[in-house]
Amino acid sequence: MATTILNTSLFLVHFNSWRKLSSRMMESDVSRKRRRFISAKYKGDDFESGKKLYLGMDFGTSGARYALIDNEGSIHAEGKREYPLYMREEKMDWIQSWKDTLFLLLDDVPASLRPAVASVAIDGTSATTIIMDSTSGRPLSRPFLYNESCPSALPLVKSIAPAKHTVCSGSSTLCKLVSWWNSYDSSKESAVLLHQADWLLWLLHGKLGVSDYNNALKVGYDPETDSYPSWLLSQPYSHLLPSVQAPGTKIGCIKEDIRTQFGYPKDCVICTGTTDSIAAFLAARATQPGKAVTSLGSTLAIKLLSTRRVEDARFGVYSHRLDDKWLVGGASNTGGAVLRQLFTDEQLAKLSEQINPLEASPLDYYPLQAVGERFPVADPNMEPRLHPRPENDVEYLHGILESIASIEAKGYKLLKDLGATPVEEVITSGGGSKNEKWIKIRERVLGLPVCRADQTEAAYGAALLAIKGSS
Repeated sequence: MATTILNTSLFLVHFNSWRKLSSRMMESDVSRKRRRFISAKYKGDDFESGKKLYLGMDFGTSGARYALIDNEGSIHAEGKREYPLYMREEKMDWIQSWKDTLFLLLDDVPASLRPAVASVAIDGTSATTIIMDSTSGRPLSRPFLYNESCPSALPLVKSIAPAKHTVCSGSSTLCKLVSWWNSYDSSKESAVLLHQADWLLWLLHGKLGVSDYNNALKVGYDPETDSYPSWLLSQPYSHLLPSVQAPGTKIGCIKEDIRTQFGYPKDCVICTGTTDSIAAFLAARATQPGKAVTSLGSTLAIKLLSTRRVEDARFGVYSHRLDDKWLVGGASNTGGAVLRQLFTDEQLAKLSEQINPLEASPLDYYPLQAVGERFPVADPNMEPRLHPRPENDVEYLHGILESIASIEAKGYKLLKDLGATPVEEVITSGGGSKNEKWIKIRERVLGLPVCRADQTEAAYGAALLAIKGSS
């Protein structure tokens, strides 16, 4: 997935310049950014009148995509947006940025195809958490992002949850909820917890407090029993927990104001969503135990289809339910975001061409964008390791790509050691799947066949959920 690294200095440059502009000039500037951020493909010549279409949207770490498919899985339109830069008190206003991006994507779908959209589903980053006021519909705090850790809440969570439970990690949704609960001083009676995908879907269907069992896993929901456990329901903040449905379940029809604004049909169904890594797995259509999908986007996420559920918070390992099987895996903070800090797209392409993927790199790195790791080691204090840096950039990139592959290999070995079905083949999705030299490096390091998924975008997986929800 394409990623733009936004650092604090860039935020402040934009913020300080925008303060000098009038409101009208600011709107004009944002409009220009919006136009520049769009990329779309439209196959307008092969659409049959009367055919139903299904819209999936993927909200990743740095941007969002949509895919519009038919019942056979053929893509009729697709596009992407980078998140607009909105500042509030010198911090990124993610709520406004996500909301505007959602409406921009709805408007990016070709107008001639919108009347054929039968259903919509959205995926979002796992454990990105929003606490809302159910009365006003407004957020009660800034969102907790997917990779944020709340170590101060961890001892309390560990005191109530079973040992090694998924929530026993500082970056879990439950730790974020407990952190908010202990720091928010005003009334909490009308508060409700939503995940990123839940909140975006709420903007479309209007029924606050609905989630899916993939997103709800890290707040403590048990997908095996289809319920919240008693140890969680007995807590004073349990009234914030959303109701939970299977991914791809009909919630309701699109809100009338959204329908009329964008021209979607009145009976367009809005479905429960999933996480971005689950959507990427669905897009790859890996259906047999032992098949795995590595998503190489801003971060690295691995998912292995297993007959056995495996969870161990000590290592950031958890299992998502997928019908009668389990998607076992975890998500590391390494990945493409680190590469984008160091190289441009053009540099990555040119340097990669010069790498011999059959030769092992002697460099040993742990590429992270910032302090903290989630998987295969859950350590909020882990420091990035990107030195020593050789003078030759080809060697440097080779070392980074191989180090990320080594982290991936450690992840799959850990899953096997914990009892999951052994991996037999790795399918790759995300922006990193386009790098053929990296695929060869990973084949050597993993000792397994590695291929690129026919469909690599999580938005496609979300569209498959939309098909499920319309039936």
